[in-house]
Amino acid sequence: MADKYILELDSNKHEIAMETKNVQVFYGEKEALEKTSMQFERYKITSLIGSSGSGKSTFLRSLNRMNDNVPGASVKGEIIYRGLDINKNDIDIYETRKHIGMVFQRPNPFSKSIYENITFALKRHGMKDKNELDEIVETTLKQASLWEQVKDDLNKSALALSGGQQQRLCIARAIAMKPDVLLMDEPASALDPISTANIEETMLNLKDNYTIIIVTHNMQQASRVSDYTAFFNMGKAVEFDETRKIFTRPKIQLTEDYVSGHFG
Repeated sequence: MADKYILELDSNKHEIAMETKNVQVFYGEKEALEKTSMQFERYKITSLIGSSGSGKSTFLRSLNRMNDNVPGASVKGEIIYRGLDINKNDIDIYETRKHIGMVFQRPNPFSKSIYENITFALKRHGMKDKNELDEIVETTLKQASLWEQVKDDLNKSALALSGGQQQRLCIARAIAMKPDVLLMDEPASALDPISTANIEETMLNLKDNYTIIIVTHNMQQASRVSDYTAFFNMGKAVEFDETRKIFTRPKIQLTEDYVSGHFG
């Protein structure tokens, strides 16, 4: 058996939202991620799975330059989005993050009202029309499956929401900027099963309009929500394929061992 299999998508049949070419991440001298080349199909969900420290979150964070915030981190290789290598030094990182949004592991709403959580960044980017802001608040909260629960409490503190509601508010806040790609780093790991199910339903609804790349430690979640899955191990993308193939007939023995629970 080979030691690596990475699916290559036919760009004539699949629209590619973004791709990486030989992306490599170092923390100081330590190589945290070996050269990784991968394509992400538009309006699909791709899950990144693997044990803690396998490199999946490191890879995800490189996709919108979040590793730039880590002292001593360096990212080599190409990250191609809309024909541009966004890993180049002259790229406007803040502009990039408008197009490639991110939702983090733990809900991190601002200490502001529900309404202001969504409009804060929009106002900072010059949007002042209240009708337009109101419309975006309603639309994004509906997309995040939260509108019916909070529509009468938009001026209340976001911190009064439950953990699952806070995470869906963070999703609404991220999509208010109308990104093209949405990165999600274990968005349900701190939530109870009902809240997790709500987040998964939200993701499935969102993929009509967004390309979603999610890191998850929950293999059942990956199998439920994603179209493609990549398995990472020890800083290496071992296998990337359609999700059903990863979970039923993987090409790599290491992947087979991991998804069947015989790992380590």
